[in-house]
Amino acid sequence: MKHFTSVQDIGDLQQALEKARYVKENPFSDQELGRNKTLMLIFFNSSLRTRLSTQKAGMNLGMNVMVLDINQGAWKLETERGVVMDGDKPEHILEAIPVMGSYCDVIGVRSFAQFENKKDDYNEVILNQFIRYSGKPVFSMEAATRHPLQSFADLITIEEYKRRERPKVVLTWAPHPRALPQAVPNSFAEWMNAADYEFVITHPEGYELDPQFVGNATIEYDKEKAYRNADFIYAKNWAAYSDPNYGKVLSTDRSWTVDGSKMALTNDAFFMHCLPVRRNMIVTDEVIESQNSIVIQEAANRVVSAQTVLKEILLSL
Repeated sequence: MKHFTSVQDIGDLQQALEKARYVKENPFSDQELGRNKTLMLIFFNSSLRTRLSTQKAGMNLGMNVMVLDINQGAWKLETERGVVMDGDKPEHILEAIPVMGSYCDVIGVRSFAQFENKKDDYNEVILNQFIRYSGKPVFSMEAATRHPLQSFADLITIEEYKRRERPKVVLTWAPHPRALPQAVPNSFAEWMNAADYEFVITHPEGYELDPQFVGNATIEYDKEKAYRNADFIYAKNWAAYSDPNYGKVLSTDRSWTVDGSKMALTNDAFFMHCLPVRRNMIVTDEVIESQNSIVIQEAANRVVSAQTVLKEILLSL
């Protein structure tokens, strides 16, 4: 594996899941792979689970790990070519990237959608510049359109908890006071389609995702109908994708909050969320604290997904 940015890079899903199971059962068995190798994690945006789980994954593999928060302690970076740099950004990303590449063996990048230019966001301008100019393997720690390490962890978690071979998985929009990127729902949809589960997406009208990610999912605007007989409920907010409302909050309708009455419609479903979660906006205290909430187990599997991907990258060096 040279780079990891989407489900297409992971190869056969069943083989990937087998590799993940091995990593989970034997977290320290491949430390020679990472010996004298340096992992650089670059954050343009805040992180808790991604930062800690990926650092832990690198250390489990015997790697040296460096973390750079672009917004704290680093020079502000200009990302556009042709710009007269007479403002507050003293360094250009086209110099910064190859310099960073010279200090490490593998690079992880976290860079969210800006909601300023839909074309730039969906062309993954920042992530692709690292792939093009760093000269090193690059993996996404959440980009503008996808969060593949999260989605891989989600898949691992569903496989661990599913009670039937082809479970019904429901991705539900939920309200949030801020405009959030579509990366997590896009990526989750992409991985659920690849897994060939019974997959349903439910959201208010106006929150349709990019069709390339929706794939073969059933779109259901009636949330109660969507919840019926579900085995997994995956809640997430996202801002509007379709023009002219790209990046906008169209609704904060609290009737979409995941609560006990909706969960009662399911097949005793497990509740999932990528975290952090706004309690009593996205989900009620009752649901997230219930025995069917597996958000902590899901977060713990972030180490497994990151370590599985890093191992494959190290094997390719």
